[in-house]
Amino acid sequence: MDYQKLLAYFQAKQPEMLDVIKLLVTHETPSGDKPRLDAFAALLAERLRDAGAQVELIPNERTGMHVRAAFDNRPADNRPADTRPALILCHYDTVWAVGALETHPFRIDEKGWAYGPGIFDMQTSLALSEYAVRAIQDLALTLPRPVTILMTSDEETGSHTSRQLIEDEAAKAEYALVLESPLPNGVVKIARKGGGHFELHVTGKAAHAGVEPEKGISAIQELAHQILTLHSLTDMEKGTTVNVGVVSAGTRSNVVAAEAHAIIDVRAWTQAEADRLANAIRALQPVTPGAKLEITGGWNRPPLERDATEELFGRAREIGANLGLALEGDGTGGGSDGNFTGALGIPTLDGLGVPGHGAHADHEHIETDKIQTSAALLVALLMEL
Repeated sequence: MDYQKLLAYFQAKQPEMLDVIKLLVTHETPSGDKPRLDAFAALLAERLRDAGAQVELIPNERTGMHVRAAFDNRPADNRPADTRPALILCHYDTVWAVGALETHPFRIDEKGWAYGPGIFDMQTSLALSEYAVRAIQDLALTLPRPVTILMTSDEETGSHTSRQLIEDEAAKAEYALVLESPLPNGVVKIARKGGGHFELHVTGKAAHAGVEPEKGISAIQELAHQILTLHSLTDMEKGTTVNVGVVSAGTRSNVVAAEAHAIIDVRAWTQAEADRLANAIRALQPVTPGAKLEITGGWNRPPLERDATEELFGRAREIGANLGLALEGDGTGGGSDGNFTGALGIPTLDGLGVPGHGAHADHEHIETDKIQTSAALLVALLMEL
């Protein structure tokens, strides 16, 4: 394909794309705000239909509707039924509360960096998806396979309503491209830790701490033992971490605590380590005589391991070189919907959004001069993979 023509197309489209990015950023979409999320899903669907995709809004009682778009411009007489589609994954919910635009308005600074709530994670990627479809038509390119685009509404809160949808689409796909924000300097994500959330509830027995403390069973004492055990499961050399991040217990200083509770974050690079942690946590036993433990929760996202990304990343580097890009890849401790696709054995490449910095932070921004290369890379991947 003509890579220079592709770059020139997106260079010419950059001002128009920036206007669309501004439009998307200035519609606030905090996770859990169903009316705003539903309205935004309808806006995305309208834009994708206008771009030429077939779009379905998938109802969702708990949060916003999910958007599924299909695009296939292969000749009608040359569409083998067994051709697996490419899958593009995006989410449109953000961590920013309603009103954030008042203190963090959309703006472009003297460096050409564009700021706004959710602009980096990941409203800009919604525009990339739309304009990939537009470019394929405007440049009269013929896809080698159909494309499915999923834009989901609850990634920031764990993808609880979208996970099955993502896994169902991934099972049919040849590969998955995840348009999450890249690492600094545009480094794509070729590994992600799996993440989990466990809760530990300790039941003891209340007693007067001064009059008859011997009749009590301190849930706090027991929780202290368990916290030390939990943290001992961390293996920094393997990148495996256990963090007791929230604890609550007791009622008054003169009462032996009858209840204690802990919320535990776990992360691991490999499924083997994830299984080790889960088995160890579920096997915890009381140390204090008479205390009882209740353990709930589990892994929310499996690890995205390098065997699911290595081959696809190698091809992406070759394709990117034709656009003047020297793609680099690295891992990150945070999870994404790419964790689900990789765990299914679907070749997955993550972090393909526009370079920038500050996801979830006050200085969240994108580098606008990188829009054209990010968009061109996405189209080139769809055409060449």
